[in-house]
Amino acid sequence: MTTTAARTDRIALRTSKEQKSFLERGASATGQNLTEFVLSSAQEKAEMVLADQNRFVISPKQWDAFVTALDRPATLKENLARLMSERSVLER
Repeated sequence: MTTTAARTDRIALRTSKEQKSFLERGASATGQNLTEFVLSSAQEKAEMVLADQNRFVISPKQWDAFVTALDRPATLKENLARLMSERSVLER
């Protein structure tokens, strides 16, 4: 969501020198200034968080296919069951 409206509001942030340096390096790597980088990153995160709260509209045909898939009996996926029963790489 990009806006062309004038930027009149401010957001004040406190950060450590290390955090600021890290953000400046990220901004530089993307060709943005610090403000652009922080704003675009924060907006991207907000969009991801809010995406789950949006209402999705689908056609009646898509809805019927979705309901049919939900009503279909579960099937055992042997490879998946085996994978889920193994110890995690972090536990080894």
